[in-house]
Amino acid sequence: MGKPTGFLEYERETGEVMPPEERVRNFREFHRSLPVKSQRLQGARCMDCGVPFCQSGVLFNGMVSGCPLHNLIPEWNDLVYCGNWEQAYYRLRKTNSFPEFTCRVCPAPCEAACTCNLAGPPVSIKENERSIIETAYENGYVKPEPPKVRTGKRIAVVGSGPSGLTAADLLNKRGHQVTVFERKDRVGGLLRYGIPNMKLEKWVIDRKVDIMEKEGVEFVTGADIGVNYKAIDVMKQFDSVVLACGASNPRDIKAPGRDSRGIYFAVDFLASTTKSLLDSNLEDEKYISAKGKKVMVIGGGDTGNDCVGTVIRHGCASVIQLEIMPKPPEKRLDSNPWPEWPRVLKTDYGQEEAIARFGHDPRLYQTTVKEFIPDAKGNLKKAVLVKLEGKKDSKSGRMAMVPVEGSEKEVETDLVLIAAGFLGSQEYVTKAFGVSVDGMTNVKTEPGKHQTNIRHVFAAGDMHRGQSLVVWAIREGREVAREVDESLMGYSNPV
Repeated sequence: MGKPTGFLEYERETGEVMPPEERVRNFREFHRSLPVKSQRLQGARCMDCGVPFCQSGVLFNGMVSGCPLHNLIPEWNDLVYCGNWEQAYYRLRKTNSFPEFTCRVCPAPCEAACTCNLAGPPVSIKENERSIIETAYENGYVKPEPPKVRTGKRIAVVGSGPSGLTAADLLNKRGHQVTVFERKDRVGGLLRYGIPNMKLEKWVIDRKVDIMEKEGVEFVTGADIGVNYKAIDVMKQFDSVVLACGASNPRDIKAPGRDSRGIYFAVDFLASTTKSLLDSNLEDEKYISAKGKKVMVIGGGDTGNDCVGTVIRHGCASVIQLEIMPKPPEKRLDSNPWPEWPRVLKTDYGQEEAIARFGHDPRLYQTTVKEFIPDAKGNLKKAVLVKLEGKKDSKSGRMAMVPVEGSEKEVETDLVLIAAGFLGSQEYVTKAFGVSVDGMTNVKTEPGKHQTNIRHVFAAGDMHRGQSLVVWAIREGREVAREVDESLMGYSNPV
């Protein structure tokens, strides 16, 4: 521990964030890193706790506390403070296959679990991670390292999101020959088309994929297994198959008028913007445009916030965001103690930009849609909203949000984006491979395992555990890689 009193001497500091009025003019990342000297002092704030909750990755009341990857956070915080960036990178990559992704998109459960939270702000772990990985790229520490020996085993990974990429990376490093099949036109899955460019610029993905290709991983795009590729052929050609296709079934809103034109799933909206941005910098206009539209986003999570930030960049006329749950408190309640995830009000970048552009928070709490109203041509023109209140179900005893009688209100809207979350695997994929699913349509395996009911077919990521964080997907990818390796070789030699 380089600075035992660092957390007492130095205040938390984070890098510069571009003002909302400026950053909405483009789709570039708007966060800048601290100068090296200042970043090293942030590493000094780490207390090197006897029990480092930051790297625990355990569940409290259904929410994760600490890093699910069990990152060696106190170790590389100390190395950051000492200025030993190369060793900091080696310790970081020991547990995290893709810190260049997590340092940009992870909500940082490590920081929520930081012991400094007991008396003040946490260590800026996420920014330290970003500085480590970007410094590593700048100094050439990150470079292709092809395996020296090949095992002769061939593995197919279906899906190139975070879990698929992780499994492919580790299995290739182990010496197996890995081919990744991606149904879209570009590699990245959720990272590519589910997360907007201002949160994760796509050159970050391309930079890492280029290294993986030089290490021997083969990527096949436009390969939709179960549609234009036969699953049976894949299973015959490869010794093992890893299914990492994500949770690709968006939750719908069942309300009268749902078939009106102008209602889209958030994932389709975000993907269309990103693809057009990559193809032509939006000049081809082959995307769902919000320009001049009165937008309603249904869903208060990260995807809903991403939609808010994106429609503002399109030039929408207005935007509101519906959240069925009550407004969270601004400070922790006694019922939500550290190190639980803090259930407090969070105003994310999209909401900040809406406030700057329109002068008010776009979120309407305890509100949902009762009806969509189209015009004579079938185009959406209005929606009927209704307030909700929490009531205990007399049979189950559970609390449920139910409509408040007489609280209906009409609002004008001509573009609705449904960001209500995702359910598990898609049926055409699971049927093609013959794998069983559970009641949530996630691929079924034994608890803590990834082997499906079909021999040598494994599942990982959101397809296996349900919609979750990128860090959980990476953890799943690491776990399935080890399980596949053991099944082929009789043991696993972690890399």
